[in-house]
Amino acid sequence: MARKREAEAPEDPTRAIIAEYRVLLSAPAVLPSLRWEPMRLGHTWQTTPDGRWDLPVHTLGWEVLGWCGHWLQHDDETPWRFTPEQARLVLWWYAVDGDGRFLYRDGVLQRLKGWGKDPLGACLCFVEAVGPCRFAGWGDDGEPLAVDNPSAWVQTAAVSLEQTKNTTLLFQTLPTAEAIAHFGAQVGVEVSHFAGGRRIQAVTSSPRTLEGGRATFVLLNETQHWDSSNGGHEMAAVISRNAAKSAGGSARTLRITNAYEPGGDSVGQRDREAYDAVRAGRATDTGLMYDSLEAPPEAPLSAAEAAAVVDAVRGDSHWLDLTRVVAEILDVRNPASTSRRFWYNQIVASEDAWVVPQVWDACADPTHIVPDGCAITLGFDGSRTDDESALVACEVETDHLFALGVWSPGEAGEVDRAAIDAAVRKAFDRWDVVGFFADLHPWESYVDRWAEDLSEHLPARAAPKHAVAWDMASRQKDFTLAAGRFLEAVQDSAQEARDALVEGRPPRRRLTHDGTQRFRQHVHNARRAPNAWGVTIRKEHRESARKIDALPAAILARLARLDYLALPAGRRRQRASHSPGLKGLW
Repeated sequence: MARKREAEAPEDPTRAIIAEYRVLLSAPAVLPSLRWEPMRLGHTWQTTPDGRWDLPVHTLGWEVLGWCGHWLQHDDETPWRFTPEQARLVLWWYAVDGDGRFLYRDGVLQRLKGWGKDPLGACLCFVEAVGPCRFAGWGDDGEPLAVDNPSAWVQTAAVSLEQTKNTTLLFQTLPTAEAIAHFGAQVGVEVSHFAGGRRIQAVTSSPRTLEGGRATFVLLNETQHWDSSNGGHEMAAVISRNAAKSAGGSARTLRITNAYEPGGDSVGQRDREAYDAVRAGRATDTGLMYDSLEAPPEAPLSAAEAAAVVDAVRGDSHWLDLTRVVAEILDVRNPASTSRRFWYNQIVASEDAWVVPQVWDACADPTHIVPDGCAITLGFDGSRTDDESALVACEVETDHLFALGVWSPGEAGEVDRAAIDAAVRKAFDRWDVVGFFADLHPWESYVDRWAEDLSEHLPARAAPKHAVAWDMASRQKDFTLAAGRFLEAVQDSAQEARDALVEGRPPRRRLTHDGTQRFRQHVHNARRAPNAWGVTIRKEHRESARKIDALPAAILARLARLDYLALPAGRRRQRASHSPGLKGLW
């Protein structure tokens, strides 16, 4: 039986605070007049046709706003008040459907540096620990009732202890003295305890120690830094699995992040790409709330315009000093891409990225299947211990690249050489391989064996005296020129894809690739390396965990294709292929 809301109870100080917020947020929406209109993702800055803020029909958020206003405080000990922007975000985060279930199972809050993500996250941690955060029925007014969670176990997660401190240090001053006494709070940097066994815990340990936990709410901090090099992907996956086990699906995760660097394959990047896939209709909406306020792509980093751009994307965070922020933007020691990510909240590649990620992604054609028996060329770049090894194929007729394997060193510290050898030989069995270029070091013995066993099948030879060995170390000029031609083909292909989309026609013949995540990530990781002959590729630094090996393998595979097509007709394969129209190529 639904309990009545005690809306008139004078002893409840949160009622007056809730009333303040209702008046504030029900007023006609006023969008500021801006010279640089930002891109608004999510509900927070959306309005209804009648000119009011877009607010959820049912939400526990009103109770949350009132509770925080009474029990929490700012640094100067004044009662806590969210900005209108933050309050709308809270209302949507705690929105529920007609059955009282949360509309969103997890969320991402992406804002510029200094917006107030950590203070907002800290408030929600306290709410989830001892505040009104769970559905408890419907009041007589049709509004949902909220209660606290007696089994609360809140976690703030990051890949380092220093990152968790961004949030946990706020716990020292956030609760009022009355709140500390009322909830039996013992506030610490790594663990805060409350009466009844509830706690807020900072989590930075390995994913294995997190497996099986029953946290009721997890705040993931700075997910733009969570990647494969620090266990971030596995940690995020474990947290998500743990939340899925909660009773009634009530446990949730909220990620707070700055704009990520494309190509880093961070958790922040994967979250955004999942959201974009849903928006584009390529994936099912599984309840991800994404909220971001970003400068338009054409916004300049100039002294004349920077303040106006930051003003547009800072939202209600008026405490940001525009003069100070502009000085940071104009400081020549700060890369432009860094300023755009931190202060414009734009997702942009670093200045030395080999290719803009969006350009490579525009060439993807994951639906293309290369039939057995088709003519292909292969490229291989191998390592044994430090880097990864990759085998990439290129279909001769279509110029379509597809990864046949990317191998990492196993627990023994070396790649599985037998598995790679088997993948090479399987490719020769399955397709008509007309060229195979393999980097030499440190795979000399295998490269020699491949040439000995397979060279009779290879019209295109890697070198006059060796059918397979293509030594990148001694042929830097040739590789640089090949990398330049490859990049030009990628850029032309992306432009053709855009032109075809605008003109409403199928794209003409162009370079494409399979779009697989591992291959894609290696390309995104690659950096420009100018030399005497042009621009080649490199890792961001020698010890970097961001591998690029699939890219040189792809460049070699496509170079083998071009060399094959340049052969005189009499030296090219004379038999028909399973692929229609292939005869016309030779």
